[in-house]
Amino acid sequence: VQLQASGGGLVQTGGSLMLSCAASGLTFSEYSMGWFRQAPGKEREFVAAISWGGGSTYYVDSVRGRFTISRDNAKKMVYPQMNSLEPEDTAVYYCAADRFPIQSKGPGYGVEYRGKGTLVTVSS
Repeated sequence: VQLQASGGGLVQTGGSLMLSCAASGLTFSEYSMGWFRQAPGKEREFVAAISWGGGSTYYVDSVRGRFTISRDNAKKMVYPQMNSLEPEDTAVYYCAADRFPIQSKGPGYGVEYRGKGTLVTVSS
C-alpha cells in the first residue's frame, strides 16, 4: 500500500492550498481516509477525515469552516482544500487510510496506513 501526498508549499496568511493524496495497493472505497499534521515541537493531531463513500466528513475544531476534505473513489484520491490559512496551520501533513473511521484514531499512531508527509508553511 502506498499513500503519496503532494501539494504542500509556502503560502501567505489568508491564502489557500489544496493537498492531494494518491492511494495504491488497496481497495480504496473500503477505507476511511484522513489527514493528520505535526507542527515543529508539537504532537501529531487529527485534521480531517472522510467516510468510505464520502458522505460524512469530520474536522478538528481549529480547521472547521476553513478546510474541506473530499475524495474521488474512481481515481483513488483524497483532497483537503485549505482556505484562510494561518501560521498555526504550518506543519507536515500526512495522509492516512483505515478500514475503521479515521476520526476515532486520535492522533493517528494506530492507523493502518500512513504516507510520507508534505510540508505546509504559512508565513505571517
